Amino acid sequence: MKRGFASDNNAGVHPAIFEAMIAANDGHVVGYGGDPITAESISIFKNEFGQDTDVYFVFNGTGANVLGLSTLTNSFNSIVCADTAHIQVDECGAPEKFTGCKLLPVKSEKGKISPDRIAEYLHGFDFEHHAQPGVVSISQATELGTLYGVDEIKSIAELVHSHGMYLHMDGARIANAAVALDLPFRAFTKDAGVDVLSFGGTKNGMMMGEAVLFFNSDLSKNTKYLRKQSMQLFSKMRFVSAQFLPYFKDELWKKNASHANKMALLLEQEVLKVDGITLTQKTEANGVFAIVPPDIIPKLQEKYFFYVWDESRSEVRWMTSFDTTEEDIYDFVSILKSLL
Repeated sequence: MKRGFASDNNAGVHPAIFEAMIAANDGHVVGYGGDPITAESISIFKNEFGQDTDVYFVFNGTGANVLGLSTLTNSFNSIVCADTAHIQVDECGAPEKFTGCKLLPVKSEKGKISPDRIAEYLHGFDFEHHAQPGVVSISQATELGTLYGVDEIKSIAELVHSHGMYLHMDGARIANAAVALDLPFRAFTKDAGVDVLSFGGTKNGMMMGEAVLFFNSDLSKNTKYLRKQSMQLFSKMRFVSAQFLPYFKDELWKKNASHANKMALLLEQEVLKVDGITLTQKTEANGVFAIVPPDIIPKLQEKYFFYVWDESRSEVRWMTSFDTTEEDIYDFVSILKSLL
């Protein structure tokens, strides 16, 4: 099957991940996470983020977001997020369904929300007719491939915590963000004031499984029950947790994300040479967004599939992956030029 630029979810699984899962497929171990492989994987996360970090493995990114948000909220709370956030746009109402909370989408600027914009939604505290603001959720990298700097996250965290609320981060593409920022994960999550992190790997070469990290164990006292209720407790947990062993030990996360980001920058560089195409923002992670003449989009999609991001202005999204090649980039741009 031909590689395309639709999504990093469309890429396959890195061979090292398969090898780790095969190695885990030996004999019997206790299910539901009571196995030595899961214990070792949890210890890796603790070493990365701090020994006071609680780690819960789940099936997928939506499950991670829902579990993290469910743990932090009551049904009378509201969750503030960007209008482009995955929890707002692409999770089929799962956060509302399982938390019972009202999502309050904030107008974003290139995928990011600012403290000033967030502050407009922080009112009605202690008023029983108003959903009580409980959590602010941000994405890193954002759905538009942009990044929050450490100071930006700290500013949001300071505002959130001053109102007795929590800060959640959707880190579906956290590896791409870490590489682009050239920072350890902890620097722009726990140390920047994030309370709960959805740590993703599926978009960066893993087969399945994400981790929900709580940086205050007082917050996660009921998480194990909520994970079971939300159908995210994997019986053969070792096959999820085993993937994180090479992911961290061999720095596979960094190799994969570095390559994906590099390919996105190459694509941006080559597209900038093409007359008739307008990039809508600077490429910071592994996504390139551009305005393309609508008449050529279907023909271009036949060669390399991708999605239209905003049909109203003919904006498309091109995502690169750990297995994208330079040949893919040059061939795609060549076809783009010929169609123009």
